[in-house]
Amino acid sequence: MAAIVRRLAKLSFKYSSYVRHCVVPSRSMVSKAPVGFVGLGNMGNPMAKNLIKHGYPIIAADVFPESCKEIQDLGAQIMDSPADVAERADRVITMLPSSPNVIEVYTGPNGILKKVKKGSLLIDSSTIDPAVSKEMAKAAEKTGALFMDAPVSGGVGAARAGNLTFMVGGLEEEFNAAKELLSCMGTNVVYCGAVGTGQAAKICNNMLLAISMIGTAETMNLGIRLGLDPKLLAKILNMSSGRCWSSDTYNPVPGVMEGVPSANDYQGGFATTLMAKDLGLAQNTATNTKTPALLGALSHQIYRMMCARGYAQKDFSSVFQFLREEENI
Repeated sequence: MAAIVRRLAKLSFKYSSYVRHCVVPSRSMVSKAPVGFVGLGNMGNPMAKNLIKHGYPIIAADVFPESCKEIQDLGAQIMDSPADVAERADRVITMLPSSPNVIEVYTGPNGILKKVKKGSLLIDSSTIDPAVSKEMAKAAEKTGALFMDAPVSGGVGAARAGNLTFMVGGLEEEFNAAKELLSCMGTNVVYCGAVGTGQAAKICNNMLLAISMIGTAETMNLGIRLGLDPKLLAKILNMSSGRCWSSDTYNPVPGVMEGVPSANDYQGGFATTLMAKDLGLAQNTATNTKTPALLGALSHQIYRMMCARGYAQKDFSSVFQFLREEENI
């Protein structure tokens, strides 16, 4: 009997060892399963690259094939459509310009939901109308997939550096699954609540960003016309109560800072047309909730005017240049 007991103990030890060495690594392998990525523009491209840096194989698609070349050279697999991406990956991230783009990519003829697998996690990092996020969540639920909104803040520089802020809306019990991926692209991943609340937080942030950028541009312009050196003025602002992100990190005046769009003829960065779009979303939600947003409304009109005056594709900090050129403002 003692021999039998020893034999059983030995077999038990071998089985435990097998579990530790076979089952645990398989979990690690699952966590590094391919990730789908749709939308490889100014933001999506560096975001996908950071996922690759963290060891995730990428399966991607973009409406512009030339946008795929860089990550393809890094080993990403390029598909012809969002549907093909969803067919091959059970976690898909989208980064798109606007609500109509999101609707098309998810529900269009070649959209993600045409071939998505049950149980898939779909994360949309676009900045869109919260109502559209809710619609996409309902559509995804019908296919057995889970949709979460996770818009970002930080701009192209933060996307490249991997220190974006993500504002996440969706089922709280699935937040950690989303955070695993988002943490590869950002340093702050914040759970905001139900689907659509991530978008709500982003819209509020961008309205404030637009207001502060216009205020910084006006202030810098006034100081320069009063004879102040722009670098000196920026230094004073940034050690005083007027300090803000637009003044100390993304200054709109050429020559004040390096590595920002104002140092590169306002190329790259966050396009004026996208800021105008986001401010439009803010105004729509302000109207729907009967919320006074006077400065937000004025900022929206200024950025719409800039789009009509040839600034649409320039970074939104080009409002400084716009104000310098507008003698009637």
